[in-house]
Amino acid sequence: MNIALIAHDKKKDDLIEFVDLHKDVFGYHTLFATGTTGTRVMEKTGLNVHRFQSGPLGGDQEIGARIARGEMDFVFFFRDPLTAQPHEPDVTALVRLCDVYSVPLATNLGTARVLIDGIIEEQSE
Repeated sequence: MNIALIAHDKKKDDLIEFVDLHKDVFGYHTLFATGTTGTRVMEKTGLNVHRFQSGPLGGDQEIGARIARGEMDFVFFFRDPLTAQPHEPDVTALVRLCDVYSVPLATNLGTARVLIDGIIEEQSE
């Protein structure tokens, strides 16, 4: 499966720790990420991650294009709801694409736990 990893600056540590905690699961899949997030995930976990541009430079849109082409199975996008994002229209478009194409999207740790449990269950079948 193809899994996208994205995080706003104040949520990067949370996403990286989550991926590291579940690297045995993520390691069985193809990972994609926006620039800085992907670099930090690779440094922390040793997992291979295809990196796009950083979010504000178009990385969110690159992942969105993969969603629209049916090339993304899950998106883990840890958003910071308390900080204004300069590229908020891109963020909104990405979330919208997940809804349009029924791609499961985790925007916080709680939803991420549910999604990872679903991935684990699917792997064991």
